[in-house]
Amino acid sequence: MKHLQIVPRDGQPLYGAIINKEADIRKRGRGTFSRVGKRRRNKTRWKHAKYTGRVELESGLADVVSVDIHSPEKGDESRLLSAFLGWLDRHFGDRIGSVNIQYQ
Repeated sequence: MKHLQIVPRDGQPLYGAIINKEADIRKRGRGTFSRVGKRRRNKTRWKHAKYTGRVELESGLADVVSVDIHSPEKGDESRLLSAFLGWLDRHFGDRIGSVNIQYQ
């Protein structure tokens, strides 16, 4: 499992923007990530179209977004991490202050 903490630049709210961007992309019939499971207010789960596993996002204190990446296959876990970081960089690179990765 890999745990990420995404710290927004200048305290901009990031969790809602991430969720809305994924929904907008999915609405147009595109994208590799899709939301799965129950709809909850400050927590969501995504899956990838190609790689096994899941990405769990949660809104935290001070607008920090916590992300857990799980996969039963070690290779897919690193691919999920790479795909998610690429997605973040493409859509929110200018709004992110830092991304901290913890390997567990």
